[in-house]
Amino acid sequence: MLDSRQAAALPAALGLPLFRPRLPWINGDLQTLRDTLRPEPLPPDTGLPVPISVGRGDQLLGLLDPPLDQAEPRGLVLLMHGLGGSSSRSGLRRMGHTLQHAGLAVLRLNMRGAGPGRELARGTYAASCNSDLLPALARARELAAGRPLLGMGISLGGTKLLNGLLASPGQLDGLVTISSPLDLAACSAQIERPRNRIYKRWLLQRLVAQTLADPFGVSQPERELLEGRSAIGPITSIRAFDAAITAPRWGYQSVEHYYREASPLQQLRARPSGLPPTLVLHAIDDPWVPVDGARELAALQLPGVEVLLTAAGGHNGFHARCDGRGTEPGNWGDRLTARWFDQLLRDQQTASA
Repeated sequence: MLDSRQAAALPAALGLPLFRPRLPWINGDLQTLRDTLRPEPLPPDTGLPVPISVGRGDQLLGLLDPPLDQAEPRGLVLLMHGLGGSSSRSGLRRMGHTLQHAGLAVLRLNMRGAGPGRELARGTYAASCNSDLLPALARARELAAGRPLLGMGISLGGTKLLNGLLASPGQLDGLVTISSPLDLAACSAQIERPRNRIYKRWLLQRLVAQTLADPFGVSQPERELLEGRSAIGPITSIRAFDAAITAPRWGYQSVEHYYREASPLQQLRARPSGLPPTLVLHAIDDPWVPVDGARELAALQLPGVEVLLTAAGGHNGFHARCDGRGTEPGNWGDRLTARWFDQLLRDQQTASA
C-alpha cells in the first residue's frame, strides 16, 4: 500500500480520477449540504437488527446488510455515523450500499442514544466511548466469522474508531475515516465561527433533541439546561453542550479534559502505533473540521497510515463530476473507500498465500 507521502497518487492507483466537484455543488458548503438538499434514491432499509449488550442492561443497535449479488461476503465492515447521525442517514446508507456492491457485508452501528437504537440505552455517546465501542467491535468480529473485519467512520464515527483502536489495538484489519475530527478543541472552535452559525444551530438542535428523548429520563438540572430554563442560561454552543452533558456523563473532569483525551491526534503524537492499515480522507475546504489535524497526521508519516487531502469536497461531501465505472454506486468518497478496501483485502490475501 502507498504511504502518506504518495497520497496524491492514490486515486489513480485505485482507478479513480482526481476529485473534481460536481455541478452545482461547487464549494465546500454545497458539497456538505448536498446529501440533505438532494439525497440519493436508495432501496428500502432491510437491515437485520443486531442488538449488542454494553452492560447495565443497555444495548446498542446494529443493522446488518449482506453483500449484493454474492452469497459469501469478502469481509465485514463496521460502519459508524457522525455527530447527530444514525444508521438511517442517507450518506451513511449510500456508503453502506456501495460497500455491499463491492461484496462486503456491512454492520451499520447506532451509537448510544442514536436513531432507531434510542430506546435501548440510557444517555448519549461521546468522541471516545470505548466501553460501548469495544463490545460492538467484539460482536462484529463474531459476525465476521473468520473473515476480515474492517472499519469505516464518517466524521465523528472515524474519531470514535481511532480512539477505540488506540486503546485496544488489533480490533480491526483495516480502517477508513472521512472528514473525521482529530483535534476536538480545534473542531469545536471551527464550528463556532460566525459563518458556521447555521450548522451549529442544526447540530445543537439534534443533540438536544436526542438527549431529551432518553426513555430512561434525564436529570432535572440537565433538562433545565437543555430547555433553556436554567439560571445560567441556555446552551448556545457545541462546547457548552459538551461541558454540560458529554464530558461529565463520560467521566471527564472538564470539557478541556474531554477534548484533550478524546482527540486521536494527541494520542498519536505520543504513541504513534496501534492502528491497522488506515486511510484518512479529508477535504481542505471542509467547513466543519479544520484540515490542520489531517495535515499534521500526514507529517507524522506513521507506518501503514495514508492521508489523502483533496482541495475540495466539503464535510463528507465528495460529490464528483465523474465517478468512474458504469454501474458502480456511490459518490467519489464511497467508491474510493470500496476500492481501497478491495485493494487491502487483495494485498492481505497475497501476503497470507
